[in-house]
Amino acid sequence: MSERLRGVVAAITTPILETGQPDLERFLVRADFLLKSGCDGLNVLGTTGEATSLSVRQRLTVMNAIDGSALPVDRMLVGTGAAAVEDAVALTMAAADIGFSGALLLPPFYYKPVSDAGILRFVDALVEATAARPIRLYLYNFPALSGIAYTPALVSSLVRNFGDRIAGLKDSSGDLAYAHEIAALSPSLDVFPSNEATLLMARSGGPFAGCISATANLNSADCALAYHQGDEAALARSVAVRALFDGLPLVPAVKAMVARLTGDAGHARTLPPFAPLDDEQSALLARRYAGLEAVDAENAFRRSGNRFAAEKRDKTKS
Repeated sequence: MSERLRGVVAAITTPILETGQPDLERFLVRADFLLKSGCDGLNVLGTTGEATSLSVRQRLTVMNAIDGSALPVDRMLVGTGAAAVEDAVALTMAAADIGFSGALLLPPFYYKPVSDAGILRFVDALVEATAARPIRLYLYNFPALSGIAYTPALVSSLVRNFGDRIAGLKDSSGDLAYAHEIAALSPSLDVFPSNEATLLMARSGGPFAGCISATANLNSADCALAYHQGDEAALARSVAVRALFDGLPLVPAVKAMVARLTGDAGHARTLPPFAPLDDEQSALLARRYAGLEAVDAENAFRRSGNRFAAEKRDKTKS
């Protein structure tokens, strides 16, 4: 089994074709760029990757495209959560067969309220079905969207029942006290908050394993400086980038900024139920970007966009 993933992990966007299908070519180029620009790993097909707007077939298509590429799949977590246990099993088995570092598991999110016993039953079915290929499972706590929390009591029960199959947790709740409480449950749990501001706490045996962030699509170089070198100025720039998206729909806004920095409007497409940014939102994001006072951050943005464009041109020429 591959080494456990740690450090800066970008929750990579999934480019979408005009037909509504995943844009595999753009995706693979973008994934390669992020891994070369500071990311220790990628979270594929998470919230930012619009996984719950993609069918199981489409999600498998993205996973298989990674498998057929030269990308290091062992540096990637992949979202395999689904409301139906059979879908979650199929995706998790595929993740194990391909060799992903771990599977990121949303709780079954439709029926509410759902008891801890019900979630234990769901995870038990998944663990049993994948026992022959025991890929690491990472719990995905995002109650604002899923409507269901992996409470500390539930996480403790899952670890007690399933041992080292439960490798960690991604926390998108924004509750730092909760993340600390989960990390304290077991030294075997790798906890990844979603905010870059925690990166210095993840260094040198800190409570966290790193961060899994949507905005690491844009600030990966500074995130890497913060995590690997303890660079506080880089951390401040990373946090400033994250603040660009306050009050905006995060996924469409991040995709719009990726499109702007790459000069490729195709990166801005989203799937329903997301809608593109409206004129007012686009203007607000543009004003915030133009108003960044940290010149180094703005230059880093421009370098990232130029580098990506150059790589795309080189690929076209080859």
